[in-house]
Amino acid sequence: MTVTVAIDCMGGDFGPAVTVRAARDFVENHDDVSVILVGIEEKISPFLARSADSRIAIHHASEIVAMDEAPALALRNKKDSSMRVAINLVKQGQADACVSAGNTGALMAISRFVLKMLPGIDRPAICAILPTAKGHSHVLDLGANVDCSPEHLLQFGIMGASLVAAMEHKDRPTVGILNIGAEAIKGNDVVKRAAELLRESGLNFVGNVEGDGIYKGEAEVIVCDGFVGNVALKASEGLAQMLATFLKREFNRSLLTKLVALIALPVLNNFKKHVDHRRYNGATLLGLKGIVVKSHGSADVFSFANAIERAAEEARTGVLSRITERVALQQPLQEIA
Repeated sequence: MTVTVAIDCMGGDFGPAVTVRAARDFVENHDDVSVILVGIEEKISPFLARSADSRIAIHHASEIVAMDEAPALALRNKKDSSMRVAINLVKQGQADACVSAGNTGALMAISRFVLKMLPGIDRPAICAILPTAKGHSHVLDLGANVDCSPEHLLQFGIMGASLVAAMEHKDRPTVGILNIGAEAIKGNDVVKRAAELLRESGLNFVGNVEGDGIYKGEAEVIVCDGFVGNVALKASEGLAQMLATFLKREFNRSLLTKLVALIALPVLNNFKKHVDHRRYNGATLLGLKGIVVKSHGSADVFSFANAIERAAEEARTGVLSRITERVALQQPLQEIA
């Protein structure tokens, strides 16, 4: 099976200098993937000068969605943007997935408008991988939905479990809900009701997970609303950056500490590899009738290639059909106003 990935080459902080190079390198290392590079052709072509691979095609798009552009304006006014055209290719069946490092709000708005939602799913959710002591966990939502009902959180649990089941070949991945305490009586009314729905859903629900439980690996899927999820994510990123700064400062404090750093280099490299955010780049917009993966805007070539791999793997493993089947098996959800 050959998978085709449409790539918004103009998105992100570095545009084609990163996106095209990453796509070119990825295709060279994956025989079952082809890419459609979407964007301004004269800006894409120079980065393909030495590539004659038939699995790389260019699809011209004349407009660019700015990183700070209002999502509503991007949706209404830029119908030939690289982001919109890449998503259209998924809608039209010319691509199996789309990857963009562009404006998150615009990507969400355009994807939802063009692709629509899967049956039984009311809202899309941003799902990303975070490293844990046991490997990694999938956390959603990380910013798409600030206010959620219990039914929305149930749907997030179903989507996250279906994603992990497909991608990691696990029949019953564990699901938890992010809360301020492990006890069932903790949390606000929305979280407590969502926990009840998850417990009754047939999912492998393990209960409440506190913030530190994310990194202990207490659940393979962790559900929360977008406000809480985004705060947790940004706080975690800030903590990681602070610890890296402290380590670098201490190891450079004197000749002795520099020598210690040299001795400890293999351990430090392994540690860096495990927590390197670039390895986990690529957040999925779950719930859409199409695969859309959001790369970090500041991604380098290595990082963006990992986002492409995530999109390709979701297409290979049939994530969308797994979610649809799981929702269909679920008891009818309460009507959401």
